[in-house]
Amino acid sequence: MSPEKEAALDEMLAKQQIHETIMRYCRAVDRLDEELLYTVYHPDGYDNHGGFRGKAEDFIKWVIPEMRKLYKSTNHCICNELIEVKGDTAYCESYFVAYHRFDRDGREYDMIFGGRYIDKMERRNGEWKILKRNVLHDWNRIDPVTERYEVPINSHRSREDLCYRR
Repeated sequence: MSPEKEAALDEMLAKQQIHETIMRYCRAVDRLDEELLYTVYHPDGYDNHGGFRGKAEDFIKWVIPEMRKLYKSTNHCICNELIEVKGDTAYCESYFVAYHRFDRDGREYDMIFGGRYIDKMERRNGEWKILKRNVLHDWNRIDPVTERYEVPINSHRSREDLCYRR
């Protein structure tokens, strides 16, 4: 294989591994999986989520109980991703839409917001993880739930969810 093709293949593999790291973040937050969330950040990582700024480890300890307390369910969707790989460092912009269901004054509401994760990733020991994350909020809205399509809810905000079964 030519050196050019080998370099292109390495870059494609890096981008896929980075994408999967971002997907693990979404699953971890939506399933309230602290153990999985630790696989997303380097130990010396940093997260600026707006309401939280600090070490990734402290963010993880904060966000899981906070999500459990405030929301009945969440769903984080990644849209456009732009990943620039420079050796063992990568810079990523990932658009997201996040849905949060909660109760207020005896009624259900959906908070929906769109934004972007601006990440600096590093590959260490062959693994891509977040070194620094900034979350930019572009828009948001809160809507009362006025009607529901009644189906049995079979998802779980834990490792009891079907996605963990093999």
